Amino acid sequence: MSLTSHGEAGLERGRVDTQRYEHAVMGTFGTPLRVLARGEGSWVWDADGNRYLDLLGGIAVNALGHAHPAWVAAIAAQASTLAQASNFFATEPQIRLAERLLELAQAPAGSRVFFANSGTEANEAAFKMSRKVGGTVIALEGGFHGRSMGALSMTHKEALRAPFAPLLERVVFVPLNDVDALEAAVADAGEDLGGVILEPIQGETGVRPVTHAYLEAARALTLRHGALLILDEVQTGVARTGAWFAHQLHGIQPDVMTLAKGLGGGFPIGAVVAFGERAGALLGKGDHGSTFGGNALACAAALATLDVIEADGLLDNVKAVGEHLRSALADVPGVVEVRGEGLMLGIGLAAPASAAVAAAAVDAGFIINPPSPDTIRLVPALTLSTAEADLFIEWMAGPGSRIITEGTA
Repeated sequence: MSLTSHGEAGLERGRVDTQRYEHAVMGTFGTPLRVLARGEGSWVWDADGNRYLDLLGGIAVNALGHAHPAWVAAIAAQASTLAQASNFFATEPQIRLAERLLELAQAPAGSRVFFANSGTEANEAAFKMSRKVGGTVIALEGGFHGRSMGALSMTHKEALRAPFAPLLERVVFVPLNDVDALEAAVADAGEDLGGVILEPIQGETGVRPVTHAYLEAARALTLRHGALLILDEVQTGVARTGAWFAHQLHGIQPDVMTLAKGLGGGFPIGAVVAFGERAGALLGKGDHGSTFGGNALACAAALATLDVIEADGLLDNVKAVGEHLRSALADVPGVVEVRGEGLMLGIGLAAPASAAVAAAAVDAGFIINPPSPDTIRLVPALTLSTAEADLFIEWMAGPGSRIITEGTA
């Protein structure tokens, strides 16, 4: 079923808006799929009034969906009093958010939080923390940690790295879930090892989970060698997997955790959580900073996001709706597996048809993402209902399946 109704006038307006975009905005993201005008819950409308079920959520950002009343009210209230004060001063929202994150993370005494504006910035800070310990960082093949020079140095995809070489040295990449390769890399680094960084579930490479055994090995090896275990939870954190943080599903506590995306519910904010006295003291006065980091407006948005997740029982909703999607989509012809946890799901396809499926989906009124040729990624709002999920399941079982199995819409 199609949720959109494009008319000729609408298509012409969309083309004009796209032309304006291309003449005014740098071409780093390519041609936009649509020009969006507003959103409500899990739905968005484009400039021509066509409606779409948003199953991408701003790439795991819009945790509460669009324009959640409590989130809007919190931002408006904070904006009417104090938005930005610089880090020569403290604000109540900044302190309260740091305390809340430490509580949710079950961080021990001596733990501390650094606030940034994005996941990339959080990972830059984590990289600097590892350099305080040692010169070598071990990262995973398929990992993505951002596009600034330090974060990009830990990102594996060569197409992203090559135009900006030379990057920072002494970053070693090892295969996903290969414990032997990790042990060998740790041994090679020796006393120079500063940290191991990984995502509990790799998002940009196609929703690839790290196994429990691998996480256990990474934790044991870093402890043994006095290095940091850094978990990039930019995409998996803040209830996305059905737990507050994905590492809690494994009973493993890192030394450093980075957050962003869903933390602000749509408002830019990043955070570094350092666990314990040692990690909490690695960055001292003057070692790092951010003009906008921890500003009162962003912190108010994040606090509202956490409050709604807790008050509305969204951890349970994530688990229930995620399992419903997983079970139903696994039965769709042409789907070979459904990976991930909660509402971070990768639909593995029997053919490299993800781009075609995603293009047909947006024409039918569904926003999804093809991170790899044979994978569709779903990271919708944590408020997504079963009834809304069923609309996409129905489409996948029909037109989506035909594109995968027959190559026709």
